[in-house]
Amino acid sequence: MRLSLLRPVIDRPGPWATVYADISHGTEDAEKQQELTASATTAQLFALGADEATCGAVHEALVTRREGEPQSHAGRVLFATNGKVVLNAPLPGPPPTPFAAWGPVPRIAPFLAAIGDDPVCLVVRLDRTGADLAVLGQQGSEDDAGKVTGAEWPVHRTTSSDWSESHFQAKVENTWEQNAGEIADAIRRTAQEHGAEAVILIGDARERHLVHEKLPEQLRGITYESEHGGRAAGSESDLVERDIAQVRAEQERQHVVEVTDRFRTGEGPGGKSAPHAAAGIPALVEAAREHRIDTLLVDPHGADTGRQVWVGDGADQLAVRGTELQYLGDEVRPAAARADDALIRSAAASGAEVVIVRDPERAPSGGLGAILRWTEEPTPE
Repeated sequence: MRLSLLRPVIDRPGPWATVYADISHGTEDAEKQQELTASATTAQLFALGADEATCGAVHEALVTRREGEPQSHAGRVLFATNGKVVLNAPLPGPPPTPFAAWGPVPRIAPFLAAIGDDPVCLVVRLDRTGADLAVLGQQGSEDDAGKVTGAEWPVHRTTSSDWSESHFQAKVENTWEQNAGEIADAIRRTAQEHGAEAVILIGDARERHLVHEKLPEQLRGITYESEHGGRAAGSESDLVERDIAQVRAEQERQHVVEVTDRFRTGEGPGGKSAPHAAAGIPALVEAAREHRIDTLLVDPHGADTGRQVWVGDGADQLAVRGTELQYLGDEVRPAAARADDALIRSAAASGAEVVIVRDPERAPSGGLGAILRWTEEPTPE
């Protein structure tokens, strides 16, 4: 999971207002309902102790219509502090349970659970003369990634078997091969540049297969094909969106399987064989303080996720008990926070990965676990 979207939230001290709001108001009195939601939410925040400036910023964000945003975004998450909404992001759908919270650490975990692994996909719409490339990134955003313009002649076969026509047919085949090679090379460069975790080829079967065969072996393993669209205007269909969603879901599933297998075997980064796994709140808190977490595994419904830990302003200021001031700093006033949010904040601040594990059969005991960058050497007796 890419956590760059959370960087403005991770890097700031709190306290934080967090709001998960249902904004799916499709009735005629939508604006009135929006205002009622905003007023009720900010009243709840104020009752929890939020300052007036932060409550006002949240209210303004909830009543402001966002032009150009898809109607499918029927939910929003807001993170606000010191009178400013730092992050206002869409959710894939309405939150299961809308709520507002006020505390030392933003309620990040439900946001990550909602958006999932969110793999980066390179979508390639192609034909015999070239291709249009787009990068599908955070929460389904699609950004233009350039185009390939190959040779435009000759690209069409004839039906004659005359020698001269056969010679022409060979030229057509060569043009197809050349264009497919240029498209494959562009895919390789673009996938590497954007860290694509999957490639989706959309177009006629022959062109898709030609390009697929010319990709490097490593890319072929993460490349999928869709027959439900093409490069020409108006050729897209809802089935293309379905195919893309299925590819992203499969990539997420495979990634979770890979990570949970590594956690179970204790395999560390780069295939290190010594035990590099940690579980249980005390061990995870210690690893987070020392920036040893490489990958944090979170089951949103795990028993330990809502357990209380103690935090300071810094992302690495964590403790199991509020009396452990040596870990929080002598000048720090300890504050209680949920274990999942505190550990996610710490992991993200140190450049670690966070993986949401929804399958209880694969999740760590208690719902929280980590693959470590290194392990502490035992102290000799």
